[in-house]
Amino acid sequence: MLGASYKTKKELKENIGKCLRYVETSFFGPEYKKNGVLTVVGPDAYKDRKWYAAVTIEDGLITKVK
Repeated sequence: MLGASYKTKKELKENIGKCLRYVETSFFGPEYKKNGVLTVVGPDAYKDRKWYAAVTIEDGLITKVK
């Protein structure tokens, strides 16, 4: 799971077509993929988990947020 650097899920959705701003949280290596579906949490992966989303990334850009 990645930490998304957006205050709200709505703000994340407003960034469709742009690169994902994120924080890696795994001890086991990078989780970010430039193609695929990523699970993210925000607004702070460590202290304030208010929302979650499944983000579809194609060629490094956000194409869909669920």
